[in-house]
Amino acid sequence: MATPQPEPLDDVLRRVQGEYIEMPGLRLTLAQAQRLWGLDRTACDALLGALVDAKFLFRTRDGAFVRSDQVRTTRL
Repeated sequence: MATPQPEPLDDVLRRVQGEYIEMPGLRLTLAQAQRLWGLDRTACDALLGALVDAKFLFRTRDGAFVRSDQVRTTRL
């Protein structure tokens, strides 16, 4: 029996975006995201970093990843 092939990165990226869109308020740490999507640390870090760079996700001070449009900005 052949071992399952890992999902192509583009498919994983779309799945991650879909999860964040379907669940407003989703807030995950790197470790939680790794477990949820079955990724190793390097791949998960790269994927979340790409979504932060694309302004889809925002990384909070405590290291959690949330959708950028869910972040409330405050003005001083």
